Amino acid sequence: MEIRWKKLVLRVGLWLTLEIFFSYVGLDTIADYSEFVFERNLISSSY
Repeated sequence: MEIRWKKLVLRVGLWLTLEIFFSYVGLDTIADYSEFVFERNLISSSY
């Protein structure tokens, strides 16, 4: 299994940068809430 290190580092770096930016701006809470709502709908619709 070959790991594409450049792509992995780029994605992790981009994700980390966006997380820090959204936390600084205050949008991280909104993103977390939307993930919770959508996850809850997926769980309840699977039953």
